[in-house]
Amino acid sequence: MAVVERFYDSREAMIDAVFEHTIDALRAALADGDSASFLVSGGSSPAPIYQRLSEAELAWNDIKVALVDERWVNFDHDKSNEAFIVKTLLQNGAANATLVGMKNTAATALDGLKQCEAAYQTLSSPFDITILGMGPDGHTASLFPHAQGLTEALTTDALCSAITAKQSEVTGDCTERMTLSLAGIVNSKHVLLLISGDEKLATYREALAGGDVADMPVRAVLQQNDVPVTVYWAP
Repeated sequence: MAVVERFYDSREAMIDAVFEHTIDALRAALADGDSASFLVSGGSSPAPIYQRLSEAELAWNDIKVALVDERWVNFDHDKSNEAFIVKTLLQNGAANATLVGMKNTAATALDGLKQCEAAYQTLSSPFDITILGMGPDGHTASLFPHAQGLTEALTTDALCSAITAKQSEVTGDCTERMTLSLAGIVNSKHVLLLISGDEKLATYREALAGGDVADMPVRAVLQQNDVPVTVYWAP
C-alpha cells in the first residue's frame, strides 16, 4: 500500500504544503517536456489552493487542466465542476491554460463517454499531478458506493467512466456523472488526496483498514500499488 500521510495542525499549513507540492510537480513536468497535465477536483478544500495557483508564475499556456469528475450538467449549472474550476483556478495568469472538460453535448454521460475518452487521450500521459477529494461516504472522484457503473470504472483500462450514483445527501440530485476511472486516477506521477476535519479523518482511517471496495471506493485508490498517494489532512 503506497500511502504517504502529511498531517498538519492548520488548514493554512496544509494549503501551503499542497501548493508547493503542486508547483514543484508542474515545474518539473514543464522542465522535462513541452507540456503538463493537471487533473483537478471540485470542492471547498482545494479552492484556496487553486486561487493561489492562479497567480503563480508558470508557463500556463503549456499546461492542460482537466477535471477528475463532473456532474452531467451544463456549464451554467450551479453544481458544474468545470465552472467552479474556471472561477477559482483559471484566473489571472492561469487563464492561459487549456481546460479539458468532461461534459459534452451528449444526452447522457454514457452516450458522451467515447467523446470524453478521446479528449482525455490528448493529455500528456501519465498525468503530472492529480488532486482528489473524499466524501464522508468514502467516495472519491465520482466513484460512489455501489453506483451503477462502479465495477466497470474500477476495472476498465480506459481513463474515463460513466457513473450513476445512488442518490444520497452526498450526491444531491446530480447522480449522473463522468469520472476518471481507477486506471485514470493511477495514471499520474503524483496523486494527492485532500481531506479535512475529524469526520473525514475517521472515514479515511476506516477505508485504509481495508474492506469491501464497493462500500468505500476510495479504498481502491488507497490499496493500489501503481502510484503513491499523498494524503493531506488538517482539522
